[in-house]
Amino acid sequence: MVVAALTALAFVATPAAAQERIVNFYNWSNYIAPGVLEDFTKETGIKVVYDTFDANETLETRLLAGKSGYDVVVPTAYFLQRQIKANVFQKLDKAKLPNLANAWPFVTQQLATYDPGNVFAANYMWGTTGIGYNVKAVQKILGQDAKIDSWDIVFKPENLAKFKDCGVHMLDSADDIFPAALNYLGLDPNSTRQADLEKAADVVGKVRPFVRKFHSSEYLSALATGEICLVVGWSGDIMQARSRAAEAKGDNKGEVEIGYAIPKEGAQMFFDNFAIPADAQHVAEAYELINYLYRPEVAAKNSDFLSYANGNLASQKLVDPKILNDKNIYPDQATLSKLYVVTARDPATQRIINRLWTRVKTGR
Repeated sequence: MVVAALTALAFVATPAAAQERIVNFYNWSNYIAPGVLEDFTKETGIKVVYDTFDANETLETRLLAGKSGYDVVVPTAYFLQRQIKANVFQKLDKAKLPNLANAWPFVTQQLATYDPGNVFAANYMWGTTGIGYNVKAVQKILGQDAKIDSWDIVFKPENLAKFKDCGVHMLDSADDIFPAALNYLGLDPNSTRQADLEKAADVVGKVRPFVRKFHSSEYLSALATGEICLVVGWSGDIMQARSRAAEAKGDNKGEVEIGYAIPKEGAQMFFDNFAIPADAQHVAEAYELINYLYRPEVAAKNSDFLSYANGNLASQKLVDPKILNDKNIYPDQATLSKLYVVTARDPATQRIINRLWTRVKTGR
């Protein structure tokens, strides 16, 4: 009887004991250091099911459809803003995130523009949208003393035409390219006036013939290997391309040297952030993951690998000085004063932007 009872008890207890703890994490491609998630699993026993995307629209479609299946997602702030209004996230219980004490006040203040009171999100990484380029290719085309420091190189057709043969990519992101064009024209990068948006689309449309591809992730490898020579992209991706090119020295393609410029006219500052969907199924595990990623040493490891600034002030003591002292990654005050943020557009304006962007990309 005793044996039978113990056997029955074991039968009842085994399923609960064997239940695997899981967190479903949906992040940007190329956006976490190797080993970080594996270390998290070793420490907590929580398995991370990790998927990636390379456009905010992809994430938004999943979130707005409901039942996304994800527990932690990483929206950019101007998408976060309208997603909050759509009630797709749950408020963060900051008592379960003690490592948020490490948050950088400058970044949380900026993020509050989109998430008043920082109720729904915590910053992961932030960066700028600028110009990445192959230094030697630029010198070959423009001369040894050439300097890439202005949007003129991108938005003047006669300038961009010079780079057509060596390859130009642009982000497949109207929310990055149109604000840059608006700012270049001396207009409000957040303008919702159709006339302004048409002007921005015209500027981009005129250089469209010289753009080989619109894509938001392929340019990283293409720039690093010398397949392309110029890109309008995100700072950290271009810095990663620079690191990959440097590591490739000794290979046939080891001659590639990558530069990055925040144009003198100004550039967009963007914020990518952790949030928990309202229908998340593994909320306790989501909190554990976010809290782990907010450890200073973990945040520093991610910044070192990604070449993005992070929202964790305490991590700055641990970030590689080459990263921390690079003004293209952690801009100085003079550069910060030229940066702008992009806020969410109303649905009608977004439809106009989407239509204009399709027109630009198709060349019709």
